[in-house]
Amino acid sequence: MKLVSALAIAAAMTLAPHTPAAAQDGIPGPEDDSYIWLEEARSDEALDWVRSENERTMELIAGDPRFDAVKAEALAIYDSEDRIPYVTIRPDGLYNFWQDKQNPRGLVRRTTLDSYRTDDPQWETVLDVDALAEAEGREWVYKGSTCLPPQERMCMIALSDGGEDATVLREFDMATKSFVEDGFLLDQKSQGGIEWIDADTLLVSRDFGEGTLTESQYPRTSRIWKRGTAIEDAQEIWRGEEADVWSSATLLRDHTGTAHGYYAFRATSFHETEYFWQHEGEWLRLDMPLKAAPYGLIDGQLLFSTDVDWETQGQTFPADALVSVDLEALKADPNGATKTLVWAPEDKQTKQGAANTAESLYVSLLDNVRGRVLKFDHVDGAWVSSEIALPDNSTVGVQTASESSDEIMYSVTDFLTPSTLYYSDGSAVPEVIKTSPSYFHAEGMEVEQYEATSADGTNIPYFLVKPKGMVMDGTNPTLLTGYGGFQVPRLPSYLGSIGKIWLERGGAYILGNMRGGGEFGPGWHQDAIRENKQRTWDDFLAIAEDAIARGITSPDHLGIQGGSQGGLLVGTAFTQRPDLFNAAIVQIPLFDMLRYHVIGRGASWTGEYGDPRIAEQRAWIEPYSPYQKLLENKDYPAPFFWASTADDRTHPAHARKGAARVKELGQEYYYFEDMTGGHSGGVDNEQRAKIQALQMVYLLQRLAD
Repeated sequence: MKLVSALAIAAAMTLAPHTPAAAQDGIPGPEDDSYIWLEEARSDEALDWVRSENERTMELIAGDPRFDAVKAEALAIYDSEDRIPYVTIRPDGLYNFWQDKQNPRGLVRRTTLDSYRTDDPQWETVLDVDALAEAEGREWVYKGSTCLPPQERMCMIALSDGGEDATVLREFDMATKSFVEDGFLLDQKSQGGIEWIDADTLLVSRDFGEGTLTESQYPRTSRIWKRGTAIEDAQEIWRGEEADVWSSATLLRDHTGTAHGYYAFRATSFHETEYFWQHEGEWLRLDMPLKAAPYGLIDGQLLFSTDVDWETQGQTFPADALVSVDLEALKADPNGATKTLVWAPEDKQTKQGAANTAESLYVSLLDNVRGRVLKFDHVDGAWVSSEIALPDNSTVGVQTASESSDEIMYSVTDFLTPSTLYYSDGSAVPEVIKTSPSYFHAEGMEVEQYEATSADGTNIPYFLVKPKGMVMDGTNPTLLTGYGGFQVPRLPSYLGSIGKIWLERGGAYILGNMRGGGEFGPGWHQDAIRENKQRTWDDFLAIAEDAIARGITSPDHLGIQGGSQGGLLVGTAFTQRPDLFNAAIVQIPLFDMLRYHVIGRGASWTGEYGDPRIAEQRAWIEPYSPYQKLLENKDYPAPFFWASTADDRTHPAHARKGAARVKELGQEYYYFEDMTGGHSGGVDNEQRAKIQALQMVYLLQRLAD
């Protein structure tokens, strides 16, 4: 089992919708906010409003003579039959989830390595999601599977109705390619998941009813469920606190499938977690920083990662380091086992993730925003590292790894180079196994990197992708994007549809690397959270000002785009400095930050932004909350709000309320809501192409015409 931190798990977990809470001290209620009714995701009144806004936006944009051409260009890329079919490596073959024009909901399919190496692999369909949805009359969206190691034949398939994060789970036999009759079934949608203990036993963390969810609406309990018994009768083995973000127990396994014990965690905030080991029948808290987490199990060595300096046993492990302990020593004395440094970052280095094969740990690094992969082996009681031979000056990482063998695949990409997939059996230099086709003419493009100076004097890097020879006279239509939160980096990757639709039409593209992201390690993130979150917004504004000062663009030709936390980024930018922009795409955003804790998954993110229920922390948030900063007598750049009805993560209320408020001010705006997709967008390629066409034609109208 790949070990991950509670933070990473929480970021991937799901949320059950809930009714907007009543007003609290200092928190706007119905008497202050006339659009709270839009927080009811599927009320008749709210959906009538959505349909009306969708019709209006389609009339304003879809009538543009460029719309059909742009949509067709996007759809051709999404439906491309020669795009790389990325796989996961399992004992019985290579598995791929594939969507195209004939299979909009997708196929779970498999092939052999030998067949995959060819230009025309022969695929065997394991699960047809379109056929399942049609047979059952449901809007099923495939959300992955959890399988019993080491054979991985028996799996629990996760399905979402309409694209929500919340799922149902059904037992599936990969050999017979069918759901198991009278098998394990969790048919009430919920956040949470399972682990296999053995063929007849599951470890389940779900919504079990009253008292089993945290305030953030994540699971706080775990149960052991035996085949043939009711889930209601399953034995509870772990319970966290209601105030936790999420809390669960999990099973520690090695690459052979052997279980070595249970550990549990309490995510006390989005970025802080307490870990426990089940020792002699009791849960013993592990003596480790709140910003450290298990990271892998290799050759009997349990690895940990830390985001802060870790002082222990007379030594200090620096932030972002990897630390190991002998597993048997940990079992005997969980807090006394000797800790050993495996790796520590050099200047401007940070690790981005890890994957383990049967014998080795592979860590993806950023080295001054350039990708590298290091291999770690435990040999004769010591850690040995070596660098994997992959192209330089690219974004590189582990795409998939087998835990039952030493097989591994790597992805390599940059803004202008189509993605390339490399394969190794662990004993040889990686070889190219697949290459994505080119979707736009990159020969006439170039990439440059600049730095902007933020309000506090910090240098903030950004990438510029532009046509060669572009004149710096301030007239270039330019799209600026970024994220800047949750220690998530935004890195160069092949622009695909953006290249075809935007760059080929003469546009320029800027990607910002603001503080709050993960481009330069934990410190880069922690410098811009909670009371310092304004630094992220300042960094983004500094990039915009720098691009204008260099003559790359001008306010009339500069647009901004971002989703989720990036939607909040865009919202703060155009409300704080509307004079800098002429277009703003606000995707699936956070926007009302004084009520975000009662909307969608908001309560889980107070570790990033602060808690508006606490007066001191509300004072951090109120000055930048975009919804409250939509004021009269300001000229905003006609924002385009985009959301999804089924988004039970950030929730469509944020975008809805933003659009309604701009409309109330009598200013120009656009709103579109995907009524079938979830947080990640449309459930099929046709819908995705439509949404992208709406946004790109909006940009062309605002910035290029």
